[in-house]
Amino acid sequence: MSLYPADIEAAAARIISTFGARSLTLATAESCTGGLIIAALTEIAGSSSVVDRGFITYSNQAKIDLLGVGTETLERCGAVSRTTALEMVDGALKRSGCDVAVAVTGIAGPGGGSTEKPVGLVHLAAKARDGGVLHREMRYGEIGRTQIRLATVRTALEMLAEVIP
Repeated sequence: MSLYPADIEAAAARIISTFGARSLTLATAESCTGGLIIAALTEIAGSSSVVDRGFITYSNQAKIDLLGVGTETLERCGAVSRTTALEMVDGALKRSGCDVAVAVTGIAGPGGGSTEKPVGLVHLAAKARDGGVLHREMRYGEIGRTQIRLATVRTALEMLAEVIP
């Protein structure tokens, strides 16, 4: 029995199978999901040949210390921004040596939102070492904290599949 809904488990299994067949490794850099992406991937048997590590960088200081996100980026753009997500994914690749990484930062709620950055706003980035990079700004809406986090996991897994060379 999986901890995750069937669609997330199936998507994670596809990532593990595809990456494993190509001998690709991956890392995650997670803020609003708090490790749910890497947990979904490691739920799959055989994941140890693909999954290298996960950076849980919930605080701004963790983003700076573990991933090298710029203090000026956080001050200028905020933690929930395209720039921060892209710096997070760059840091995950540089500090892991993996072939591919995915990063997420957002506002899962129920509080913490604003007019400019509402609850349900999530920035995701995926990058392959060969230079391929994707960014998505998702506005899931106020569908509840758990549903925002699960929707983010779904989108992150989709992006991992799309970014590989």
